[in-house]
Amino acid sequence: MRTRARYWNARQPTLVTYTIMAVNAAVFVWMAAANSANVGMGGRITYQQALLGLGDNLGVRTDDNRIVIVELHEQWYRLVSSGFLHYGIIHIAFNMILLFQLGQLLEPAIGRVRFGLVYLAALLGGSAGGLLLEPNGLHGGASGAVFGLLGAAAIMLLQRGINPLTTSIGSVIMLNLLITFSLRDQISVGGHLGGLAAGAAAGWFVSAPRHHRIPTWLSYAAPVAVAIAAVVLAVVVTDGSPG
Repeated sequence: MRTRARYWNARQPTLVTYTIMAVNAAVFVWMAAANSANVGMGGRITYQQALLGLGDNLGVRTDDNRIVIVELHEQWYRLVSSGFLHYGIIHIAFNMILLFQLGQLLEPAIGRVRFGLVYLAALLGGSAGGLLLEPNGLHGGASGAVFGLLGAAAIMLLQRGINPLTTSIGSVIMLNLLITFSLRDQISVGGHLGGLAAGAAAGWFVSAPRHHRIPTWLSYAAPVAVAIAAVVLAVVVTDGSPG
């Protein structure tokens, strides 16, 4: 059994990617079961979306006329839960397709633990960016974290002497930035930019080639430091402190 488990583990180069996708899917299924309106896009905010979304000092009226107070100072889980909230099937589908593709590229290259840490840093960076630029919005989606993976992938190419803008990674980043600013009334600009910056910062240390001589411990500590900095920024922006 131990040998089979070891072999199975070795054959799963993107286990963290699949796990993150599964958690996103599970949250979406839970929301769809609770309210069929969560499957579609547009319309009024649902109760489940108001519970998981990111914002501060917001009074959200849901589609069933309930009022949900989004108070970040007392609900710090929203910094993470918002990264697993999606507004409809199209929203989650696009994010999961990009997450799958980037996971196939990055996770085998940098390892499971560091990939997971970069994802977390980018998710929290996106949350901080959303609060910084659009404090009165209700933010949600894995796109901030996915943007972070794009940033990390671009840095990995740059460190190896490849201009990201000449690759599909660069094209995807530019296209998504264009869409982000074109639909800024519907998309969290701060979430996307914050995730991109956090992922690039963490990726600089995580994906550095050997000749850069970056200590191994720093490749783990850097994304943790970026994640902590993102949380601190969120606290400062909302003029509060945990608890």
